[in-house]
Amino acid sequence: MNLPILPTTVVGSYSMPGWLERLKTEFFARRISKHELDEIHDAAVKAAIKDQEVAGLDIITDGELRRDNMIDYFAERLPGVQTDHTSKKFYYDFYDSVVRGKIPMASLRLINDFKFLAAFTDRPAKFCVTGPHSLVKRIKDEHYKNEEAFAMDLARVMNMELKELVRAGARYLQIDEPYYSGFPEDIHWGVKVVNTLVEGVDAKITLHICYGNRYGKPSWAGNYRYLFPAILEAKVHQLSLEFARRGGEDLELFKEFPNRFELGVGVIDVKTHEIETPEIVAERLRKALKFVPAERIHVLPDCGCLHLPQEVAFAKLKTMVQGTKIIRKELGG
Repeated sequence: MNLPILPTTVVGSYSMPGWLERLKTEFFARRISKHELDEIHDAAVKAAIKDQEVAGLDIITDGELRRDNMIDYFAERLPGVQTDHTSKKFYYDFYDSVVRGKIPMASLRLINDFKFLAAFTDRPAKFCVTGPHSLVKRIKDEHYKNEEAFAMDLARVMNMELKELVRAGARYLQIDEPYYSGFPEDIHWGVKVVNTLVEGVDAKITLHICYGNRYGKPSWAGNYRYLFPAILEAKVHQLSLEFARRGGEDLELFKEFPNRFELGVGVIDVKTHEIETPEIVAERLRKALKFVPAERIHVLPDCGCLHLPQEVAFAKLKTMVQGTKIIRKELGG
């Protein structure tokens, strides 16, 4: 399927329905089985896929609805990481996870979740993974005593998994590294870790960097100036960044962005329930087009839609598509 100019997508997550929140918590209270939870997740993912298709998105995700948060989905799958499954009462809490030895090479078992997504949409499917830098900030390290070394070993294991996803048909992969913004001093080694993660992975790779989105609020302040010049060494195809909430004030940083990079432009503020109009979206894109040509722009929300009510998330995505169509028409597309 050929993508149109200014392709639209989500960053990763879709709205977490209230009924799914309650049933996830029932699972942690041991009132429903893992098999029952799997069936519930299947139904929720199908609904999220359908919403994205109806909204008109060009690239679809599974809404990340099988994930309780961006850390635990990976931490409990990572070989060598021990997870205390009694350490949380509600689905959105973090597990207490710890590494006590060198991370061995073994599968993270992500393939089936991607295959499920691909089976229920005929549009291009994107699969997202939390990056090693963000993971090491949440997993207690009792072995490496060095975050870069720990992250590098995670990257080597996860690189193998990304290659498995490609063999399963994945063409669009995204790495989420919001913790860069909380620890900007790490950016130099953080980029080295990402390059290890993506080495030899034959897919279109996006690196998403935002300011955090815990309970619908930013975790950190600042701007994207800290990314430069280190980010220019990242061996990815696209950077996906948060611009809408901040009024696009960082866009000028990308005026001389190398031609090899695409820019995923956040045009929807996911930290407010106010629904943008198509014209607001169009105006945000016009601003981005002053600095980056249309053929190198993808259109998306600032971050995941996890904390938005379903009706708000759906309306925002529809508006995003409508606003993008305004600009496509202006461009003659």
